Amino acid sequence: MRSVMIRAAIALPLLSGVALAQMPGGPPPAVGVVKVLPTAIVETADFIGRIQAVDRVALTARVTAFLDQRLFTEGAEVVAGDLLYRLERAPFEAAVAQQEAAVADVGARLTNAVAHLARAQKLLATPAGLRATYEDAQASQESLAALYAAAQAQLQTARIALSYTEIRAPVGGKISRGSVTPGNAVSPTSGTLATIVSQDPMYVVFPVASRTLTALQTRYAAKGGIGAVAVRLKLPDGSPYAQTGEIDYIDPTVSPTTDTVTVRARIANPALRPPEPGKSVDRPLLDGAFVAVSVEGIQPVAALGIPRAAVLSDQQGDYVYVLGDGNKVEQRRIRLGQSTAAMAVVAAGLKDGETVVAEGIQKVRPGAVVAPAPIGAPPNPTAPPAAPAGK
Repeated sequence: MRSVMIRAAIALPLLSGVALAQMPGGPPPAVGVVKVLPTAIVETADFIGRIQAVDRVALTARVTAFLDQRLFTEGAEVVAGDLLYRLERAPFEAAVAQQEAAVADVGARLTNAVAHLARAQKLLATPAGLRATYEDAQASQESLAALYAAAQAQLQTARIALSYTEIRAPVGGKISRGSVTPGNAVSPTSGTLATIVSQDPMYVVFPVASRTLTALQTRYAAKGGIGAVAVRLKLPDGSPYAQTGEIDYIDPTVSPTTDTVTVRARIANPALRPPEPGKSVDRPLLDGAFVAVSVEGIQPVAALGIPRAAVLSDQQGDYVYVLGDGNKVEQRRIRLGQSTAAMAVVAAGLKDGETVVAEGIQKVRPGAVVAPAPIGAPPNPTAPPAAPAGK
């Protein structure tokens, strides 16, 4: 009997609350409302892209020699022209010296041949001169001139081979770990010694459906074309990226398998802290990372906008609650445009100046009468304040 009385006591307040909520004479629920007004919005189109380095260089040996020194810190950033590897130099220095001697030898013989040709030419004007002697001297001089040119070319080849014993950075960027340690023999067929990936700026490459690209080009044709839009990113952790990029390349062909066009934008990738020579530098964008890409118009456009919280959805699509005559709630189907997390752009279904419910939506149903108040204003209930307890 006691348990029955307790259950009855618990149920009584609940039933009383339901009865009060359903009383025809109860006050209408207070809701927050907003006017549907033209709002300046930035048109956006969202895609998934991948970060790509502007420059990527695979370092390889250009001569066969032993690797003497590795002069960089793995993972650090290098500057174009930095000395990275030094190969064994002695054999190549000896080859240069040998070719220098060959050039000197042929040069001396060529000097003698030139003098002999000059004497033969002078004697040709006298009775003692012979045409055959002159022609032999001329042929000897021309032959030695050719040998001298060949010796000089071989000397230049030897000097080039000597210069290849120093492997320098052709571009600036972050260098990978080395694949060969000092003491090993390397050659042009040994493969990649290390890879340099440029860091700033970076490319972001993303596929765009051909139909979407055509729509974007048409939309921004009067504003300078697709190159006039701004490209913004969200990093893999979802945080927005502070830098803004611009499109610098659109692929001239459409992929036959995906019906998309590859678009590329260039964007800055500054260091998170001042770089120090020989140390790793942290930057927000990493080569190969996936990012969310937003293509935004530079100039805002006017569109009907309402808070995103005012939009509800069901199986039939999106809808809002609109206030009609006498603050009566009406359900209205809408079609959304390019919306954001905070603002919904209404492409169809609402008119300028109409009022929609944005707060307290859970309290209303179609056909109900509500007590509206602008969002941010204090509620103004029509019912008198409740009497103090015990009165």
